Amino acid sequence: MSAHRPPEEAARTATDADLPAVVELVAAATAEKRAQKGGELWARRDRRHRPVDTDLKAVLAAEDHELAVGTLDGTVVGYGVVRVERLADGGRLGVIDDIYVDPGAREVGVGEALMAHLLDWCRARGCEGVDSLALPGDRATKNFFESFGLVARAIVVHRRLS
Repeated sequence: MSAHRPPEEAARTATDADLPAVVELVAAATAEKRAQKGGELWARRDRRHRPVDTDLKAVLAAEDHELAVGTLDGTVVGYGVVRVERLADGGRLGVIDDIYVDPGAREVGVGEALMAHLLDWCRARGCEGVDSLALPGDRATKNFFESFGLVARAIVVHRRLS
């Protein structure tokens, strides 16, 4: 009888070699988020710029951004992007623009490893806090962020005029 070992989840800074997998994950994340309440406007306003591979290469090269990948047994199954935003008083705020794990790899710790990596990156750059976005009704994302101590500090309201 062989011993069954649990899958190993991890997170690390992405490399150029990871970009094809991340581009695919960005497409999946965009499709998933677009289907949610508020997702169509999010896709038009906030999603990753096109062409995505060029945008991600710029993120990799920027000192004030981090592109991380989440892995399961060495295979890239998630990604996260965080950046430092300078505040008016000179302070620093970490802003998580993207965090996504393939649905087939969720609830095994990949998202947690990614989030820990992004938070550590922010701490190392002197960020005094971290922001991110959860669309209305996306309870899973809200609960995930709350498990790391992120709570609502503002509510964006919107009215469609046409």
